[in-house]
Amino acid sequence: MNKSMFSVLLGTFALGLFFVGCDSKQEQGDAVATSKDGDKIYTVKFSHVVSAGTPKGKAADFFAQKVHELSNGRIVVEVFPSAQLVDDDKVFQELKRDNIQMAVPSFSKFTPLVKEFNLWDIPFLFRDIEHLHKVADGEVGEMLRKKIAEKGFIALDYWDAGFKQFSTNKKPIILPEDAQGQKMRIMTSKVIEEQTKAIGANPQVLNFGEVYSALQTGVVDAAENPLSNLYNSKFYEVQNSVTISNHGWLGYLVVVSEKFWNELPEDLKNVFQEALTEATAFEREEAQKDEGVLLQNLKDYAEKTGKLTIYELTEDQKMQWQESMKAIYPQFYDLVGEELIEKIVNTQ
Repeated sequence: MNKSMFSVLLGTFALGLFFVGCDSKQEQGDAVATSKDGDKIYTVKFSHVVSAGTPKGKAADFFAQKVHELSNGRIVVEVFPSAQLVDDDKVFQELKRDNIQMAVPSFSKFTPLVKEFNLWDIPFLFRDIEHLHKVADGEVGEMLRKKIAEKGFIALDYWDAGFKQFSTNKKPIILPEDAQGQKMRIMTSKVIEEQTKAIGANPQVLNFGEVYSALQTGVVDAAENPLSNLYNSKFYEVQNSVTISNHGWLGYLVVVSEKFWNELPEDLKNVFQEALTEATAFEREEAQKDEGVLLQNLKDYAEKTGKLTIYELTEDQKMQWQESMKAIYPQFYDLVGEELIEKIVNTQ
């Protein structure tokens, strides 16, 4: 039995244990039961699309355990990893229906709801992870959460996936001009498309599942990915260089069903948020550890095989990238807003 399935069965088993002591009154349409002592027990189906062993997967399980402890068993979280319940393309409609109560989609899934979420794709906008967390946890992050709330979802904490890096089979992409003429795979994103054009590369939109073969056969020359994607999908096998550029960030936003949240008593809302705050700190720490491990794995592979070269940008090279990318920021003013971009740049 794999770990993901074990996580689901464990959650289901735990739920069953709780209901042994309940009076079996399940309110129709609600994930709420009543214990023999008269306390309501709230069940949360937490869906996500990655494996249980990733930082996001580990944090989901951490949250389930922590909120159970802090609520004295009144909140039971069943975690469903690897899109076992629903993938992120349909997650919002399932939250609306309260078929699931909790999810943590990537930022790209929020852009159709709130266009300002495109800001996370703007290249070299964030100086480092500390700057990024100050933005996410500060005024800008709160503004985005409120916009999501206006769409009927309760937006809570931001989790990390990691900074994106360049990889290629042609000239190593160390400075912007090095990308000239290279065919680069990108996600569907207006911001990333303009970024790619600005450095003279040719953007090629491909589904993630097609990337390995496209790199292998030369359909595309280059790509941008966080280390977790680059390593776990083995893109390094079909690329000859990786540049640790940290030019853009991939992240997640924890959201819950509005119906579930409105039914949750205030004292349990406080417990829920307390547990999530701890889970967020845990997830971010795990994401940082994961990046360090994956980078070392890539370096070991490069040294062992001689088939891969890893480049890390100097501060001067980063400054050249930042200056080059600032020239295209005005193109995103209508999409994201000039004031919002300036607010991020000026966040200390």
